[in-house]
Amino acid sequence: MRRTVIGGLVLMAVLALGGCSALSGVEESVAPDEGISGPVDVEVSDSAGADRESSDQSVDRSVIVTGYMVVTVEEPLDAAREAVRIVERIGGRVDSRQEYAPTEFHGGSATLVLRIPSDQLTPTLNALRELGRADSVSIQSTDVTVERQDLDARITALRSSLDRLNALISRADKIADLIALEAEISSRQGQLESLEAQQRYLADQVSMSTITVDLRSDRTAPDPEPGNFWEGLVTGWDAFVAFWAGALVVLGVLAPWLVFLGLLAVGIVVLVKALRRRAAPPSE
Repeated sequence: MRRTVIGGLVLMAVLALGGCSALSGVEESVAPDEGISGPVDVEVSDSAGADRESSDQSVDRSVIVTGYMVVTVEEPLDAAREAVRIVERIGGRVDSRQEYAPTEFHGGSATLVLRIPSDQLTPTLNALRELGRADSVSIQSTDVTVERQDLDARITALRSSLDRLNALISRADKIADLIALEAEISSRQGQLESLEAQQRYLADQVSMSTITVDLRSDRTAPDPEPGNFWEGLVTGWDAFVAFWAGALVVLGVLAPWLVFLGLLAVGIVVLVKALRRRAAPPSE
């Protein structure tokens, strides 16, 4: 009996030790897994962000750039010829050109509509600014990526449809089927040509920026506003001198007329006095 009890106690002790060692092994195996789960999640999120960034960068953006410039120069016609040379030198072109020769009261002007390659826009604008004094520069950008993608998708779909119709017409054996297929092919071909024309126009607008340049003479351009007291004083003095100079010019223009009117008035007064003297009764 004692041996049996002792044997049972020994067996229970062995089993207890085995269970503790098993539990500790399980805990040790779970701990590394839990420690690894954190970095794994971080790596997945980083890769997803990188994928999003790469997808955004891979999109080919289509942007139409238009602008307007006002440049004050000494000789607008000479500056217009130089602006044309600048644009043509980089592969651009002139879509519109209006020039007005200088007159006695006007220093002349020129207006150019320039098409500039988009990748050469910034250096070209800098070169145009150096023609004189850039008084105003305005640039606008319009993103037409969605419109371009829509046109590309519609053109691809129409081309595939035309290929299928051309395959069907080669197998058609009835006149009615041939007529129907030819009519459908003609209609879709017209749609395809219209979309391709829109695609070419859009591509031209994207590849070539449109800048309108207004060149005016410094004799007719308004003076810049004064920025401090001394500039204001100089501007006031110039205005004062200009006023009296203009007044003298007006007086010089009116002087002959004033002399003539004065002589005429003196003649009238003398005539009136003479007539009164004759009409007066003689004194006794």
